[in-house]
Amino acid sequence: MNKFNSGWYLIYTKPRHEKKVQTQLAEKSINTFLPTRKVLRNWHDRKKYIDEPLFPSYVFIYLNDLQNYYEGTNAEGSLCYVKTGREIARVNETVVNNIKLAATHYKSIEVSDQNFQPGQQLVINKGILTGLSCEVVRVDSRKKLLVRVALLQRNLLLSLSEEYLMYE
Repeated sequence: MNKFNSGWYLIYTKPRHEKKVQTQLAEKSINTFLPTRKVLRNWHDRKKYIDEPLFPSYVFIYLNDLQNYYEGTNAEGSLCYVKTGREIARVNETVVNNIKLAATHYKSIEVSDQNFQPGQQLVINKGILTGLSCEVVRVDSRKKLLVRVALLQRNLLLSLSEEYLMYE
């Protein structure tokens, strides 16, 4: 790691330590992102909505320098950075922004590890995401928007009405 490139990276955490790692890094003024979704959990005496990580055991972290890198590894519950070969793997900023938009504006997000064939490229022409390009794939005979997170080998699937889509 001779020359450090700032950008988004992924930290692999101990199971159910994502929020703890994110909180510790935020206290050190390090930019992090933990995408979550609300899920209804049933216990024997009650039901409750909880925020569940979209990608269990992973926290996105924006590293500016080596100091941030070492603080990320020293956070309690942090295990290591996700790597490709010997180098820590950068996450494309477009992917992080798409995940942020999806997690913020959609309630029904599915996470899939299915390998989808390239879908049709369309533009969203209505709503909050107006003007954004998207990839549309067929899942269970319905069209869904797809956000690929290749580094984690996962995909986010979002339902969006056909009237919101326009051909490029």
